[in-house]
Amino acid sequence: MNILISDIKILAGTRSSNSVLKGTSLASLPSIRDAYLIIEDGQIADYGGMKELKRKATSFDEHYIATGKIILPCWCDSHTHLVFAGYREHEFVRKIKGETYEQIAAGGGGILLSAQQLHEMSEDELFIVSFRRLQEVIRMGTGAIEIKSGYGLSIEGEMKMLRVIRRLKQTASIPVRSTFLGAHTFPAAYKDNREGYIKMIIEQMIPVIASEKLADYMDVFCDQGFFTVEETLRICKAGSAFSIFPKIHANQLSVSGGVEAAIHAGAISVDHLEKMDSHAIQALAGSGTIGTLLPAAAFFLRMEYPPARQMIDAGCAIALASDHNPGSSPSGNMNFVVSLACIQMKMLPEEAINAATINGAYAMGLGEEIGSVTVGKKANLILTQPVSSIAYLPYAFGQHHIENVMIGGEWVKDLNMNQQHRN
Repeated sequence: MNILISDIKILAGTRSSNSVLKGTSLASLPSIRDAYLIIEDGQIADYGGMKELKRKATSFDEHYIATGKIILPCWCDSHTHLVFAGYREHEFVRKIKGETYEQIAAGGGGILLSAQQLHEMSEDELFIVSFRRLQEVIRMGTGAIEIKSGYGLSIEGEMKMLRVIRRLKQTASIPVRSTFLGAHTFPAAYKDNREGYIKMIIEQMIPVIASEKLADYMDVFCDQGFFTVEETLRICKAGSAFSIFPKIHANQLSVSGGVEAAIHAGAISVDHLEKMDSHAIQALAGSGTIGTLLPAAAFFLRMEYPPARQMIDAGCAIALASDHNPGSSPSGNMNFVVSLACIQMKMLPEEAINAATINGAYAMGLGEEIGSVTVGKKANLILTQPVSSIAYLPYAFGQHHIENVMIGGEWVKDLNMNQQHRN
């Protein structure tokens, strides 16, 4: 199947070569106006200005006319907890009434409640509800996703989650990366035996997960009240011995030393970063680790937003992700994440789009496969409604801008646009 999309108002994210974007380079979003795009066998085959198009439209199996519309790479959501048994909207109401997260957790809520719900749901049921969520975020423009475990908090529970993620990998139309997050918190049974749970992660969970090849990455919540820097490094070292390399939760609640720990461990990304001091920012800027920011969680929890502007200006590599989870970010809408990045963190539209596409792809080890309009990459693309500019997308945050999503050269839904088919 070969497809021509012609008369594209703006074709955004066009790159002949790819790398992680840092500092000032994050503001560069190469684009072509009045463009065409050719897709062959699910991959990007060619693109350019309409004046450069040499082949006739009749030589394609399908021809779509995208007058007034923008095409850009799909969102690459590199931090989610999409596999979970149930939402926690009752806790949302309790927070509105004034209860703190700590009060809710002390009563058996929070992560521990999600763990209980997960234990009570069968693996098949968990797969079904998670697959539905995955289809929802694809329709909102997500073309690659990372999914963490972490609501099992036991060997059986973590294995159940990772098996579900593996099934999603096998059935999903988009690339899926799996991350083992057994070190999400301490289960109630180990409240007074931290070392016992850490040993279980290192000596039992990691070896069996590695033997069944269930995880691409592993994660540790290195922050105040969770895992210390020393504990984090021990767990990361154990995972790395089995070639399960780290992505770290850090600095959501405090300047915890988690950024430096992630860099020391060689983490591909360090995520959250609401609390950053100058030392942590400079350390991140001088490293090969990507800082993944999760503004939807800060929005939902009414927390301070990550200091994106300072981090970018210092030369950090920044990605954006949804943190889709039932407790602190019950949404996988990356369009809203991009808007929040601009509105609340003062990122330029071009910076936010790059952070949510090419840098998000690199934060999953997928930078050579997706995240930009590059010949040879998967045709995972967003087609917008007719809009005035790139900046209009994050600016008009309450509007639905997406007309359709293409995954692997196939439209997700029936196309509602001017189209011509070869006779």
